[in-house]
Amino acid sequence: MIELTGSSLTIESAKKVLYEKSMIHIPDYVWDSVEKSRKAVENIVAQKKIVYGITTGFGKFSDVLIDAEHAEELQINLIRSHACGVGDPFPEEVSRGMLLLRLNALLKGFSGVRREVLSLLVSLLNHEIHPVVPQQGSLGASGDLAPLSHMALVLVGEGEVFYQGRKMETDEAFQLAGLHPVTLQAKEGLALINGTQAMTAMGLVNYIEAEAVALQADYIASMTIEGLRGIIDAFDEDIHIARGYKEQMEVAERIRGILKGSFLVTHQGELRVQDAYSLRCIPQVHGASLQVLSYVKDKLEIEMNAATDNPLIFDDGKKVLSGGNFHGQPIAFAMDFLKVGIAELANISERRIERLVNPQLNDLPPFLSPMPGLQSGAMIMQYCAASLVSENKTLAHPASVDSIPSSANQEDHVSMGTIASRHAYQIIQNCRRVLAIELICAMEAAAYRGIEKMSETTRTFYFHGRTVVPAITKDRVFSKDMEAAAAWLKKADVNRFKKDHNDKKGEILS
Repeated sequence: MIELTGSSLTIESAKKVLYEKSMIHIPDYVWDSVEKSRKAVENIVAQKKIVYGITTGFGKFSDVLIDAEHAEELQINLIRSHACGVGDPFPEEVSRGMLLLRLNALLKGFSGVRREVLSLLVSLLNHEIHPVVPQQGSLGASGDLAPLSHMALVLVGEGEVFYQGRKMETDEAFQLAGLHPVTLQAKEGLALINGTQAMTAMGLVNYIEAEAVALQADYIASMTIEGLRGIIDAFDEDIHIARGYKEQMEVAERIRGILKGSFLVTHQGELRVQDAYSLRCIPQVHGASLQVLSYVKDKLEIEMNAATDNPLIFDDGKKVLSGGNFHGQPIAFAMDFLKVGIAELANISERRIERLVNPQLNDLPPFLSPMPGLQSGAMIMQYCAASLVSENKTLAHPASVDSIPSSANQEDHVSMGTIASRHAYQIIQNCRRVLAIELICAMEAAAYRGIEKMSETTRTFYFHGRTVVPAITKDRVFSKDMEAAAAWLKKADVNRFKKDHNDKKGEILS
């Protein structure tokens, strides 16, 4: 059971809701602030005050006054007209994240939404009914208007949802789950869609997956070091303390631990004096990517607990202020930064793959082929990795440097944060596939060197990997192997990676 208060949601607790389907509970005291802000909205309507989005139109129509008798019609028109998303739907965990984050924001008591509406959001989460939300169509300012409108449609019984393993009309899912739609009243439609929850939910999923990918990169790189008989001295603690970056020191320490007891690592001057950068600089590069993750986590956890509605209601309605908390610039920057950080993990992984397959750079069989010449082995796997990292370089172009005016220039600067978050997700998937290719090649190289000489940790990792991708004894359709390895990595239990391998040797992947 996860308790939501509007201000205490963390990535760890959100992960439990998104992936473990933890139930939601809201403390009684939180409802008090919700009900006070709702009362303020009702007073504004009753007194016919001119307040944006409550008694006026939206965007460029903010100067058009709306009579109280049209309040409900105004809200439903808003949701229907703004449901302009296109393209493939967001993954279900992202859609679930949108429900969670919008609920948490509205619980802060600045938005004037009735308890009835928020209770339905709770029910959708607890019944695992997830809106079908198209990925494209948001500018990332004025909120994620199009995606959140598709989410809001479900609350009024319209649109489509994912439920019980299939896509269906919302009213069918409600009948099966015993739920009932709501009729939106003054300000409620606007409160549901004026926020950054699409880009932030996508960003939350990105962070969770990127954290796993970054940790897996250390394990896979460690096996590559063994396959290439890399120099362990480059990971000596003193080197990394001398520079001072905490994350760099953590990566070096982790790799020292993973490779403890290995008979395949070498020392400087034993086979060569120095390794290439893609081996020697793993702590510096992987550590820098961890710094990016730290920045992203900080910004996500602020945004996950932020009031991003407009207008916001303060002092029990004494102040109702229009502002711009819906602008997604902080998350746009964070997602663009994440793109670069994860793309670099793929870049250096691809260079390690090249060192594993290129006979001019190692003493392994050319392209790890069982019969060089007659059989190509891993030759085209490296091509695939090169293609993926090249694609990442295009996707890593910052979306946040772009803007385009909308709503007749009333909304004349936008963040493009949702585009940034979507591209970050694609980069993460590409990076995982590159790491999967490195894993396949590293296993081949380690087997050539002698599995019995591997460290206990990498040897256990190797045997787990072999249950997914068998040894290359002859050429086959390697596409299936690469996808199988990537799918396996995606399902890995990240917490097991975090455990001290000296305490839990062998618990690498589930």
